[in-house]
Amino acid sequence: MCETAINRALRRMGYGKDDMTAHGFRSTASSLLNESGKWNPDAIERALSHADIDQVRSAYHRVAYWAERVEMAQWWSDHLKTLRESATVIPFRQPA
Repeated sequence: MCETAINRALRRMGYGKDDMTAHGFRSTASSLLNESGKWNPDAIERALSHADIDQVRSAYHRVAYWAERVEMAQWWSDHLKTLRESATVIPFRQPA
C-alpha cells in the first residue's frame, strides 16, 4: 500500500497532518525493531525500503537480508497481535 493511500485513509478518519502520517507508522516500526535488539540494523533499514547508497546496487539487490527480514516480519506480526489481544487500551477523544 502506498504512503498516499494510507495518508488519505487517515484523513478520512479525521486525523490531520499534524496528528498522524503513514511515515509515523514506519518511524514507530523502526524504533521498536531497533530497540528490541533482535535484528541487524541493516536488515531493518532494508525492510523499511531504505535504499543502499549505491543506487545501482539498490535497484538490483532486493533480497539483502531476506531470511532475517522474513523472520522479522513474523516477529512484528506476532508483536502487534499480542498488543491487540492483551494491551490495555486507553480511549482518546475523537479528533474534531
